[in-house]
Amino acid sequence: MKYLIKNARIIDPSNNFDKVADLLIEDGKIAKIEADIKAKDAKIIDASGLVCAPGFIDLHTHLREPGFEGKETIFSGTRSAAKGGYTTVCMMPNTNPTVDNIQTVKLVKEIIKKDALVNVQIVAAATLARKGETLTDYIALKKEGVAALSDDGSPVENTEVMRQVLIEAARAGLPVASHAEDLKLAKNGVMNDGFISSKLGLNGISNASEYKAIEREIAVAKETKTPLHICHISTKESCELIKKAKADGIKITAEATPHHFTLTEKECEDFSGNTKMNPPLRSQGDAEAVKQALKDGTLDAIATDHAPHAPHEKEVEFDLALFGIIGLETAFPLAYQTLVESGLITLNKLIELMSVNPAKIFKIPGGNLAVGSKADIVLLDLNKEWIYSKDEILSSSRNTPYIGRKMKGSPAHTFVSGRHIFKEGQINEEF
Repeated sequence: MKYLIKNARIIDPSNNFDKVADLLIEDGKIAKIEADIKAKDAKIIDASGLVCAPGFIDLHTHLREPGFEGKETIFSGTRSAAKGGYTTVCMMPNTNPTVDNIQTVKLVKEIIKKDALVNVQIVAAATLARKGETLTDYIALKKEGVAALSDDGSPVENTEVMRQVLIEAARAGLPVASHAEDLKLAKNGVMNDGFISSKLGLNGISNASEYKAIEREIAVAKETKTPLHICHISTKESCELIKKAKADGIKITAEATPHHFTLTEKECEDFSGNTKMNPPLRSQGDAEAVKQALKDGTLDAIATDHAPHAPHEKEVEFDLALFGIIGLETAFPLAYQTLVESGLITLNKLIELMSVNPAKIFKIPGGNLAVGSKADIVLLDLNKEWIYSKDEILSSSRNTPYIGRKMKGSPAHTFVSGRHIFKEGQINEEF
């Protein structure tokens, strides 16, 4: 199918392009970008008043399949992603079986080929069963097409093992994403450690449990002279450490999630399991520090850490609820309202954080609108105001504290390889 997107504000930060123009999609690729394109047999999309941007890329998605299909599947999760404007998601390996060998990678690839609506990049485990002990076969995993390595959800606690992870990953040409957490300092906590946790009688998770682990990661990255990406930054101290490490020339990148800069520990006062996540929601000061770190380039990307759970795993006592919330469908409006509408950053900067930079960090396709590149595109309606409703969620799970929240800004159309997979609030089921 040939598509002609007319009169959009086209923003491509990777090519320093920001102007109203037309964009022609042909044979799954971007064929032309210029004013007043004429194209026979093209389906015209009037994008007047809309922003055309590179499709979003999520470095941190839990699709739960294989093994936990009651929470999410590749089928449902990628439809949720399409609605959120994502054209690529990087699926984490904490499945059952763990994605830690080429046989499981092949299984996942078969499911992706059959069920995925958007591009899915596979992140394999850095160690067998994510136990932090024995390295997986990085060369074989790379040959099988995995995009990166991570024991996400579990830290690699042994420093010597982490050193070998970075050295061998660099040899294989695979990025590494670290879940930086000191479990001894976390002490089985369930929310941020502070006045509110004390008031509620809940065990706290200290800021130190994150930033002390990041200190270790920075030291190992410095020693090995290898790149390292750090997941879901939530504390002021972590931002300060990363900023200094970058100034010192250490090859560190890092991401933040929308919930860590739009919510605080006060959300936990109603004891809802939907406010329980790891890292936990922190103080207002921490949330402000994360926002500033996104502004000044200390943090490189916005990732969702989309973590679906079944109702019976969340609608229980706070202590017993599992960590995590869904986030693919709310990431853009939350970031747009909080960061762009407030004047903290520009829309172009937000697109860098959600598309351009993620592609660079994991060295995967996407993040640009160059002529000749694959047509992975999102059209954004910045003026749309809407209420986040449980009934409209496309994820299989509903574990989110944002239900009922008024949102502004929404993906109106999503294209993957030139396929018009999402339009005007609906999945295009012909794909």
